[in-house]
Amino acid sequence: MLKKIALLCAPLCMFHVHATDIGVVGLFPGKAILVVDGAPPKTYSIGSTISSDSKLIDADRESATILSNGKKQVLTMGQTVHRSAAGSGNSIVLQADPRGHFFVKCNINGSESTVNMLVDTGASFIALPAADAQRLGINYKSGKVGYSRTANGIVASYLTKLDTVKIGDLELHQIEAAIQETGLTQPLLGMSVLNRLEMRREGDQMTLTKRY
Repeated sequence: MLKKIALLCAPLCMFHVHATDIGVVGLFPGKAILVVDGAPPKTYSIGSTISSDSKLIDADRESATILSNGKKQVLTMGQTVHRSAAGSGNSIVLQADPRGHFFVKCNINGSESTVNMLVDTGASFIALPAADAQRLGINYKSGKVGYSRTANGIVASYLTKLDTVKIGDLELHQIEAAIQETGLTQPLLGMSVLNRLEMRREGDQMTLTKRY
């Protein structure tokens, strides 16, 4: 049964800010229950200071947004974000869902909205339903018309390039994408992004590290 307050115990969503580890163990509108440096869980309201360089700036039933050193970090259950030291490169660690699938929140073309994408090595490009493209302000109809093979047969796609795709602290530029007006409901993170990342899977976790 769904409850108004969504207390989610596992898996733990955590990221590292310098010496501070912050994990999300509960989410509800305006507040988040966080574990900081392994201490007992504590409830933080929007605007609360978490550590000397971090505070909670937004929270709802889906995610918590933390501002650290001027950068926003959106945390969702089942996703672990490692913020690497300067010069060491950036990586993001994904946690598989119960069906073994990996999902990741992406920001496209600098939009404050995010898209929850399924990591799909069988997709040549990022694939977006037209509704998501419109929500993000992508003028996809100016792109080249092509065709994609789906479970429902061959469907028309608009091929375009995205200026930026940001996953955690990983930011990639000029990424090919296919926008479909029919036949696609789940956004896909395809090889136009994954080819630029090193992928390493260990058990139910996958680490993505930027190559270039």
